[in-house]
Amino acid sequence: MAYLLGINALCASEAAAVRIEDYTDVLRGHRVLHLVGKGNKPATMPLTVPVLRVLEACRGTRTTGPLILRSLSGEPVDRRDVYRMVQRIAKTAKVRRHISPHSLRHAAITNALDAGVPLRDAQILARHADPRTTEHYDRARGNLDRHGVHLFTAYVAGV
Repeated sequence: MAYLLGINALCASEAAAVRIEDYTDVLRGHRVLHLVGKGNKPATMPLTVPVLRVLEACRGTRTTGPLILRSLSGEPVDRRDVYRMVQRIAKTAKVRRHISPHSLRHAAITNALDAGVPLRDAQILARHADPRTTEHYDRARGNLDRHGVHLFTAYVAGV
């Protein structure tokens, strides 16, 4: 769950809804996750090897159905279960701040921008319709060392 929220930047309801058959396709050499996001908008995103390993471990020998099940009942999790899972993870890690599923999504988007992922690509990761929404996650907006003029100048100079 933490990987889906904190690396793929899924919302709690999106992560809870993942089914095993949602990530069996390969497109252009990438294993992908098909999901339905906010406003019933379909989305497809690549799965990195670490995420795929965790998903495979989670599904075990099952080939269809919900990916993440409640441990006692075997029923699929819902967004409230996802919230409780994140709370347990934070408590175990002795995190004193309030952590929610959105905190992990927020961290994924912020860390992507901090890692140098271009705004447009971070917007696609976040599935934001408006790039201004994604810009709110960028802690380095005022960083002159990473200003686009440097890259553009190097491009124009042929470097």
